[in-house]
Amino acid sequence: MSTHSTPPLMHGTTILAARRNGVVCVGGDGQVSLGNTIVKGDAKKIRRLGGDKVIAGFAGATADAFTLLERLEAKLEQYPAQLTRASVELAKDWRTDRYLRRLEAMMIVADKDVTLTLSGAGDVLEPQHGVTGIGSGGEFARAAAQALMNETELGAEDIVRKAMAIAASVCIYTNDSLTLETIEF
Repeated sequence: MSTHSTPPLMHGTTILAARRNGVVCVGGDGQVSLGNTIVKGDAKKIRRLGGDKVIAGFAGATADAFTLLERLEAKLEQYPAQLTRASVELAKDWRTDRYLRRLEAMMIVADKDVTLTLSGAGDVLEPQHGVTGIGSGGEFARAAAQALMNETELGAEDIVRKAMAIAASVCIYTNDSLTLETIEF
């Protein structure tokens, strides 16, 4: 019998993006959990990049996410005003680089033209209906946002606020301490 135990995993991120009527909004909750304990309730998981023209939200291991944000920032400097190209180049590196391949995180990135979900599997996905979510409560938030998109005339920011509140009410790894960033175009 082993005397070593596996440390509990850090959980607790919900990131959601919605795009409607000339506005894209990316929101994230503030909860970070270690096992069954909330260790932080007001983490900031949303960042501005590319001269404040890109919003990025991250889920997963924090150090890994910051590494990826730095890499994306470098790609945006290399390919200014080309978020899709910068994201594809980051995804290529992430999938093929021996060090980056081990990073455990996901990101949502958005600018005035496009919203993308990025993963270490090489995915660069544009949502079909202008809504995407990642993290522990990402699917709850995405489903709620999609319903709000279909059934209301709410703007992007209100959709993110309401959908994140719904996710926080059903996902134990999501709280109602929100960080929101928007871009109008």
